[in-house]
Formats: sequence, structure tokens, C-alpha cells
Amino acid sequence: MQENHIQLIQNFYTGFQQGDFARMQKCYHPDIEFSDNVFPFLKGKQASAMWHMLVTGGKDAGLRISFSLDEKTGTCTWEAFYRFSMTGRDVHNVIRATFEFQDGLIIRHTDRFDFWKWARMAFGSTGFFLGLTPFFKKKVRGTMAQRLKKFISAHAEYQS
Repeated sequence: MQENHIQLIQNFYTGFQQGDFARMQKCYHPDIEFSDNVFPFLKGKQASAMWHMLVTGGKDAGLRISFSLDEKTGTCTWEAFYRFSMTGRDVHNVIRATFEFQDGLIIRHTDRFDFWKWARMAFGSTGFFLGLTPFFKKKVRGTMAQRLKKFISAHAEYQS
């Protein structure tokens, strides 16, 4: 992996640890494509807005981030510790991130985590029993998509 890519990933997660969404966004290409289990496809300003929303909300949730980078593969394992706002339950989520680069910036960022494990922590018994169902995953995705849409509508810098 190229040294500048390693530094870019480190800069992204250091910004995340510090609650500096602007620093994180500077690591992204304008045509960034982001995907994870909750936000399956975000492009461009949507991805930047999502990090802004999560970092801002994370301050109230006691968000703490740790990360370790595998310099050979360009993957990063990061951990998030926070209180889930919808239920007040504590979450410790372990995420594996992969990246692709273009023009010296991150053009594709994919995060993967165990959705059922996350759902159990975030939603308790509801997550335990429903976390593996497509209905529940769709409901969580829809709720978060609406939150992001509302966040974007309140922040002119993310509106096209």
C-alpha cells in the first residue's frame, strides 16, 4: 500500500477520534462512494453529511473511536463505543473498513460489521429476536435514511 494512502486513512480516523468531521471529509474524493450495513449506498455529499451527522450526534452519545490499520492490505479495523440514541443502550461495534483511492483521496469506502450483534446491543431483546430478519434491517436502514435526509435538509452545504 502506498505511504500516502496509509497517511490518508490514519488522518481520516484520527479526525473521527477527535470529532473533526471536516478533517474526515477532506480525505474523501468529491465522488466518494460509501457503503455499510445501515447506509448501503451513499455518494458524494451524502457520505460527508453522514459522517457529520454521526460525529455531531456522537458527542452526546459519548462516542469513542479506536482503530488499527493493516498497511499491507489497506484495511482498517475500527471500534466504536457509544450510547445508542434511540434506546439509550451501550454499543461496542467492531467494523472492518476497506478503501479504494483516486487522485490521492478515498474514492470508495466500505464498512462491514455483524449487524445482528450490533442490533442486539443497540435494541436489546428486540434486536436479538428480529436482528436477522430482512424486515428489521430494512426498518433500521429506512429510519437512518430519514435521519440523514433531515440532517441534509438542515445543512445547506450538503444540498446539491
